[in-house]
Amino acid sequence: MKKGLTLLLVLFWVAVPVQARQNASLSGFVKDATSGETLLLANVVLLGTTQGAATNNAGYYTLTGLAPGTYVIVASYIGYQEYRLQVTLAAGENRRLDIELSPQGVLIDEVVVSADRESEEELRKIGVVGLKVDQVRQIPTVLEPDVFRSLQLLPGVKAASDYSSGLYIRGGSPDQTLILLDRTTVYNPTHFFGFFSTFNPDAIKDVRLYKGGYPAEYGGRLGSVVDIYNKDGNRRATHGSVSLGLLASRAVVEGPYRKGSWMLAVRRSTLEPLLAFLKNQDINGIPDSFYFLDMNGKVNYDASQNNLLSLSFYAGQDALRLPFVTDGAIELYYGNRTVTANWTHIFSQKLFSNFTFTSSRYFSEPRFDFATTVFERTNNVYDVSAKGDFEYIPNERHAFKGGFWSGIFTFRLLDTFDGLETVSERTQAPYVSAYAQHTFRPASNWEVQGGVRANYFGEGGFFRLEPRLRLEHRLLDDVRLQLGYGRYYQFLTLITSEAFSGFDVWLTTGEGVRPAYGDQFVAGVNTGLGRDFNVSVEGYYRTMKQLFELNPFLPDAAGLAYADLFHFGDGFAYGTEVFLEKRRGRLNGFLGYTFSITRRRFPSLNDFEFYSPKYDRTHDVNLVVNYDLSRSWRLTGVFNYATGQAYTEPASQYKLLDNPFSSQAPNVIYSPFNKARLPAYHRMDLGVSRRARFFGFADYELQIQVINAYNRRNIWFYLFEFEDTNDVKRTEVPQIPVPIPNLSFTLRF
Repeated sequence: MKKGLTLLLVLFWVAVPVQARQNASLSGFVKDATSGETLLLANVVLLGTTQGAATNNAGYYTLTGLAPGTYVIVASYIGYQEYRLQVTLAAGENRRLDIELSPQGVLIDEVVVSADRESEEELRKIGVVGLKVDQVRQIPTVLEPDVFRSLQLLPGVKAASDYSSGLYIRGGSPDQTLILLDRTTVYNPTHFFGFFSTFNPDAIKDVRLYKGGYPAEYGGRLGSVVDIYNKDGNRRATHGSVSLGLLASRAVVEGPYRKGSWMLAVRRSTLEPLLAFLKNQDINGIPDSFYFLDMNGKVNYDASQNNLLSLSFYAGQDALRLPFVTDGAIELYYGNRTVTANWTHIFSQKLFSNFTFTSSRYFSEPRFDFATTVFERTNNVYDVSAKGDFEYIPNERHAFKGGFWSGIFTFRLLDTFDGLETVSERTQAPYVSAYAQHTFRPASNWEVQGGVRANYFGEGGFFRLEPRLRLEHRLLDDVRLQLGYGRYYQFLTLITSEAFSGFDVWLTTGEGVRPAYGDQFVAGVNTGLGRDFNVSVEGYYRTMKQLFELNPFLPDAAGLAYADLFHFGDGFAYGTEVFLEKRRGRLNGFLGYTFSITRRRFPSLNDFEFYSPKYDRTHDVNLVVNYDLSRSWRLTGVFNYATGQAYTEPASQYKLLDNPFSSQAPNVIYSPFNKARLPAYHRMDLGVSRRARFFGFADYELQIQVINAYNRRNIWFYLFEFEDTNDVKRTEVPQIPVPIPNLSFTLRF
């Protein structure tokens, strides 16, 4: 018996390494052949097999557990020519194969099919949407191309108005969406009073939106994630571009050096001449001064084939001085700063790691000057953190992810009135998160992904666990059935202003203020209609518990305990989204439809009954169409339709008779909160662009666009005023009241 056991152990220990030596692996980066830029979510498959992988957030792929033999490798990415290579792998060989894909130009006389549908493998997962930066530049927009305004066209994503770039995703408010730039949290990414976001499209490489049910590697928000990556910089040659627009002008330059690449992008407002002209015309409401500025930069250092270092930064700010009465003025100064240091280390073909050190700062310094009385506010958010992520892929059936994120969140708020401090708050809270995630493929048509995230937030000493689960079944080769579930916690809340985003204030949990949490349930079907079309249908239901917001009905906050500053509520949202997309060919674009319901309730509103937030809209339809007339000319059109938003309509009124201040006190309007609806919203934007050579030394693009082409007068809000007859006069305040032209000119050299 002892001899038999000994022999069994010997055979076991011998057999394992022999089997391991028989397997081969293939790994490497997928890059743009013209710039050396890594391509995220590119697809690499072995032709004729079920084995394949998508590149990760660093552009790296891994195929393990391969039997020795000869394979045809196929790499593809939307907008690029397909790559094919025959390789022969020996037993135990670990082949490093970096792949370069050439961009696919637009042909005049035929439809271009630039990649297999499998290149969208990762983007076909439930709740995930990718946005190409070229789309952002082409979509007609008010004055300036913008990432967030492009995201607002996707099903499940809503806008509050034509003047807001805020993201309201699947019934959540903007603070329920985690915004990441190069893995660093950005706390208030807006310019121009929230009119558009801080992200310069010329500096961005990749934008990915997780609308809900997102995996365990992300956390900290109840709703969704927007993951944005800066360009690395061209590794082949020095290039640049300059764009001139009505609102702002942009410039970007990028290039290689001996051990890596670099990129620098700058954008600044160019409104000063127009503001000066309007000021000279004695038009009311024109600022005395205004500008915004932002800069993106990145430097990459290739220490070795398996060690890549990068340092990136963002800096942006807005400054405004606006007189609004004879002796009064508003001054605003706010912005963001981020710095990210990243180290990508490849331990082996099976083990990949990424270490990131982040620093993020948001600052807001509004000042109100009324004659000799001054109100000032200083609001700062600092977030310094370190995070590590690991990917381990032992074979084609198993993939593991894990990591941590630890840092210190610091909040500072100081209000002064006429030189005296009225509010002085400072919070410094350590936080730690860790996650583990396993993707299991029991068969070629099944995929199960489970994970858990653990969170600790120091302010209040809260520890919470978040389970996640996703199931996918390929019913047919091109039909996927998908289910997902996740629990999510949020330790922050945003007190936002409808007037200027520069007034926004972040607050945290604390003693007596527990973190908000919610469960998300999602289900979907994703299928192709022929080679060029993709359609997906997703349904979702989510809860929002223990929501905490500042109580707007407090007469005086002085001396109150921290928990007494808030009112607490809950909410829910559900809906269905349909997305039809054509990403190839001379005629391309997408059609999105959303049916959605979202409700919230707080004890101080409507007797604790559920109400519709302002951004609740039952139906949304967005159509985006591009048509390439030739190699040089492109037409673009965008149409939006939405049912009316909720608002509070005056339903009754009364007069204060026994009034200690004055017998002429104005009437007081009483009405149920947000029980009425504005008229339906619809708008069409049109654009045409021409691309050609500019005197033989550069490429140029001229864009001419018309916003609100058929002159729809959509209602922004109603203004209610009292008449001498005690009647109420209603005045319509429109959003974009007339067609607005937009013109931009870009040189690329």
